[in-house]
Amino acid sequence: MDKGVYALVLENPCCEVRIGALGVREFAAGRQIYVGSARGSGGLARVRRHLRLARCRDRPPRWHIDYLLLDPHFAPAAVVTAATDRDCECDLARAIGGACVPGFGCSDCTCASHLFSRPGDPVPELLAVFARMDLDARIATIKNEGSVH
Repeated sequence: MDKGVYALVLENPCCEVRIGALGVREFAAGRQIYVGSARGSGGLARVRRHLRLARCRDRPPRWHIDYLLLDPHFAPAAVVTAATDRDCECDLARAIGGACVPGFGCSDCTCASHLFSRPGDPVPELLAVFARMDLDARIATIKNEGSVH
């Protein structure tokens, strides 16, 4: 399985969600961009784990992103992936930047966040960021039932 980096896009209405030790956070209606690394043994299959959790909601949360994936207000909308051997998750998060949930998804690094908010579709912006970082981006849209297309 390819190893790499990804940006998972979730859609949501205005809502509040408790995110473990981060506490309750308010989310404006729009899209959330979660930046993750897939350099472990499963590689980019990690994205499928996220989508399965959002669809089945059959496990307790382990990571910050799990709290959003388990919440019925959030639905996966798209994912942008790139196979790479580079450790560039934090570079990608910094390049995306903007409105964020401080401390989200970055307990093992010094980034401000790995979750960013946008009012509309961020996919064109994400593709441009991946290109500037010389990453060969692959995009998939996600149907309501959680399948990737």
